[in-house]
Amino acid sequence: MRKIIHIDMDAFFASIEQRDNPTFKGKPVIIGGSPESRSVVATCSYEARKYGIRSAMPCREAYRRCPQAIFVATRIEAYKDVSSKIMEIFYEYTDLVEPLSLDEAFLDVTCNKKRCPSATIIAQDIRKNIYDTTKLTASAGVSFNKFLAKLASDHNKPDGVTVILPGQEDSFLAPLNIRRFYGVGIVTEKKMKRLGITTGADLKKRDREELINTFGKMGSYYYDIAHGHDSRPVTPLRARQSIGKEITLAEDIDSIDKMRQILCNLAYSVEQRLKDHDKKAKTITLKLRYSDFTTITRSVTVSDIITTATGIIQLTTSLLQKVTFSTKKVRLLGITASNFYDNTTHKHSIQLEFPF
Repeated sequence: MRKIIHIDMDAFFASIEQRDNPTFKGKPVIIGGSPESRSVVATCSYEARKYGIRSAMPCREAYRRCPQAIFVATRIEAYKDVSSKIMEIFYEYTDLVEPLSLDEAFLDVTCNKKRCPSATIIAQDIRKNIYDTTKLTASAGVSFNKFLAKLASDHNKPDGVTVILPGQEDSFLAPLNIRRFYGVGIVTEKKMKRLGITTGADLKKRDREELINTFGKMGSYYYDIAHGHDSRPVTPLRARQSIGKEITLAEDIDSIDKMRQILCNLAYSVEQRLKDHDKKAKTITLKLRYSDFTTITRSVTVSDIITTATGIIQLTTSLLQKVTFSTKKVRLLGITASNFYDNTTHKHSIQLEFPF
């Protein structure tokens, strides 16, 4: 039986804004355009949700409901940056990672890199790792299939864990509002309610043929999830393109020697991760974030493959010399290895002989 974890970050975009601007903490924060514009809410903090504000709501309406809200423009590159850190953490536990968006993913930990038999312990460890790395909280759902794991992750938000063990699915699903079921949208919900289907228990009473006749091919899916069945595997969307490690410093620094020492430590972490994933890189990227949150990167591509910390240190030291610091201090350092060497595309050609 599979062991599936669904990790979902808590109010991801808004939480990043509250983390990066301490004056936003505890206040309703809305990610989107100005309330004077025709833009809509991308997402919002939990403090804003108490006013009934939700994604896709016009910002003008959000302002009407909560005039004291703080409206912040979307910083998609900042969100992608944090997302890449989180995804990197996932790969420390398993290569079977299926991202659904920047802030959520399925992980199959049936066979995992930590050799831990408990998916619940792994979920807790991942959440702690995410918080230690990003200072952001995540909720987790743990179960034996994707449908139940995703439902579970939303059950105890924010910063919670819910586990649905085999045999517990019926009692968990029965009282749930049908709108909570993944795959049941607004239109389908209205149609189900007209048929007297308002909870998981109501849906489970209907047989497969009836649901297929009513909802087409989705009817079979609704029948399965009402019984807690979901055979879909966790499917990685693509091969990983990079391996890296970065650290946000406890205090901003301007000492080049300290930077070199930190990068040295990061290089050994990247070396180990390359070994863990059996990867050989040809490109090394140095990343720095200044105290004013300006981020720069410097990259170098070499003809030889890179597998050791020694090689990574040599390249990052050279890249560091190309950075202009002026009066700015550094708050984050990172190293990324990419442009992986593919053995299958670098084999020597063989001339076949034909016996004419």
